Amino acid sequence: MSAVHTAVGREVFEYAVLRVVPRVERGESINAGVVLYCRARSFLAARTHLDVARLRALDPAADVTGVRAALHAAECLCRGGAAAGLAAGDDAGRRFRWLIAPRSTVVQPGPVHTGLTADPAAELDRLLEVLVR
Repeated sequence: MSAVHTAVGREVFEYAVLRVVPRVERGESINAGVVLYCRARSFLAARTHLDVARLRALDPAADVTGVRAALHAAECLCRGGAAAGLAAGDDAGRRFRWLIAPRSTVVQPGPVHTGLTADPAAELDRLLEVLVR
């Protein structure tokens, strides 16, 4: 099967893992979500899952409420609308670029990776299962 044939109906997507780094100075992290953007399908979404036991293993004093709020904010930013705050008027690509910009906070984006998919939502669920859960 040729590369062209296998790509029929599939679109390029980009994704980044959302990592929780409870103590930046130590550099330890756990994966807690995935953000996926598919320009061709106008798709931008984040799925998150916080394993509190793993987080507490890295930092018993971690601010679980704050981490959950930051992960929820990423999901809201992806959905757009009023929940996205000041970014509500930005297109999906711009919101994705904002989410993947490096920052030194407790919730940080990992490197951006690419792939092909016919179903961005299903791919996002698969990536969450493989990379986070």
